[in-house]
Amino acid sequence: MIATERVVDATRAWLERVVIGYQFCPFAKPVHEINAIRYTPVVATDFAHALEAVYQECLYLSAHPDTATTLVIFPNGFDDFNTYLDLLAMAEQLMTQNRMNGEFQLASFHPDYLFDGEPADAPSHFTNRSPYPVIHIIREDDIEKAMKGKDDASAIFERNMAKANKLGREHFVKLLQAIRHTSADDNAPL
Repeated sequence: MIATERVVDATRAWLERVVIGYQFCPFAKPVHEINAIRYTPVVATDFAHALEAVYQECLYLSAHPDTATTLVIFPNGFDDFNTYLDLLAMAEQLMTQNRMNGEFQLASFHPDYLFDGEPADAPSHFTNRSPYPVIHIIREDDIEKAMKGKDDASAIFERNMAKANKLGREHFVKLLQAIRHTSADDNAPL
C-alpha cells in the first residue's frame, strides 16, 4: 500500500471509530454514509505549500457541490502543535482575505491537540486528536442544516468533553495507536 493510502486509511478509521463512533460531530455520519468526504493528504512542511493546498481544496469544494467536506491531512509536517496552530491561524486569514468565511469554516485536529486551560493530560483533548494534523474544511450551509433542531455547539462541546473524560485518557491513547498501526506498513515511508 502506498503512503497516501495509509494516511487516508488511518484518517478514515479515526473518523469512523472516534468522531462517528463516539458521536463527537453531529454531521459526520450522514456525509460519511453517502461518501461525500474528500481526504486530501498533503506532503508539505512549509506554510506556503500547506496554505495553497487548503485554498485549492476550498476551490474544489466550491466547484463540486456533491462533496460535502474535505479533510486536508498533513502526514509529514506540522507535527509541532504550536506550529500547526500558526498554520491554522494563517489558513483562517486566507479564508477572510478570499471572502470564503461565509462559505466555509475550518475545524482543527492534531495528534497533540490541547484545549486552552485544560490540564495537559485531560482526556477531553482527544475529542480533537487525530492520527495526523488535519484542517477540516466544512461548508457553512451544511453546518446550519446539521444543527437544525439539535443542541447548540456549546452543549455538543460539553457532552463530548464529558464523554471523553468518562472513557479516560488511556482508552483514547490505545485507540489512536491502534488506528495508526492498523493502517501502517512499516516498510512504506510516509
